[in-house]
Amino acid sequence: MAYALLRSLMFRLDPEQAHALVMRALMLSDRHPSALRLIRSVFMPHDVRLRVRCFGLDFANPLGLGGGFDKNADASAVWPALGFGTADLGTVTARPQPGNPRPRTFRLPSERALINRMGFNNIGASAVAERLRTARARPWWPDAPLGINVGKSRDAPLEGAVADYEQALRAVWDVADYLVLNVSSPNTPGLRTLQEKAQLEPLLLLLDELRGELGPKPVLLKISPDLDEVALDVIVASAEAAAVDGLIATNTTVARDTLRSDPGEAGGLSGPPLAPRALAVLRALRARTRLPLVASGGIESAADVIERLEAGASLVHVYTGWIYEGPFMPRTVAGGLLRWLDAVGAADLQSWLDARDARHAAGPVPAPTQRAR
Repeated sequence: MAYALLRSLMFRLDPEQAHALVMRALMLSDRHPSALRLIRSVFMPHDVRLRVRCFGLDFANPLGLGGGFDKNADASAVWPALGFGTADLGTVTARPQPGNPRPRTFRLPSERALINRMGFNNIGASAVAERLRTARARPWWPDAPLGINVGKSRDAPLEGAVADYEQALRAVWDVADYLVLNVSSPNTPGLRTLQEKAQLEPLLLLLDELRGELGPKPVLLKISPDLDEVALDVIVASAEAAAVDGLIATNTTVARDTLRSDPGEAGGLSGPPLAPRALAVLRALRARTRLPLVASGGIESAADVIERLEAGASLVHVYTGWIYEGPFMPRTVAGGLLRWLDAVGAADLQSWLDARDARHAAGPVPAPTQRAR
């Protein structure tokens, strides 16, 4: 009830103004260990049964903050204290850029949804990397994996996309625990064409070069919810061939068919109206691959998280749901997961995931050519 009142007050502000106020408060906490201890004591779930190991990293719980909230690594130490098992920072680009003209974020309270067309506004990969190096040198840096989303600069031509991504990846490679290639935002012109085979494969080939030169690093691919079956076949085949470490399903959607009332604003739709589409893509990916999957899109509750885990995800990311549900969301979700583990007789989440994956591995993965017909 207290958060509902605060949310109603914040929703009277422009969405970017409200976001800036929240980030300023979190930035202050990020730099004060006493504030972080207080936040942990109030918001962080503490139960080892929720630990998850995925793409070689250990997570305190499966709930992560999705990319786009902390674009410039302003509050990187706060997210674990708030109860997130991880946070995706960024999206960052090779060079600083202001993003699209305002207004560019729109609330749909009756749908508990958002539309955004931010356009990768950020201070640039090198500046974010330097900020993270400073943060990591502090004694109170949290023991939690943090990822960095990397996208294409708006002014980089498609034929120069690989070089543009390379510049950004090199800048942040050593300060990220894992990296996310964002080729699916609808708010940078032409970006989604990078999911097509001719564009995607050269980008993924870059990973071998960087791993060989800069050292091993988990790299995930974040995909669109608006792909058809054939496009999913192409992405899975390309990702497996390039030894991508996991897939994030999904980014925001440009579709509006699930809205009760369309406000007529361009951009990516997130929140519950995205959930059916994102869940369908997650299930389609699980039927095609044994790569680790991260679910994103329309997740608001423990029941939503459980549904994604049962559909094949090992981690889940939230953004819009956290805005509408409030800061206690990670703790509430953790409580629901623990009750569910008790109900299904699982000792802990990792053992449940291992058993799920063993069942999946025992079954056949259909050939892409058979699925595409």
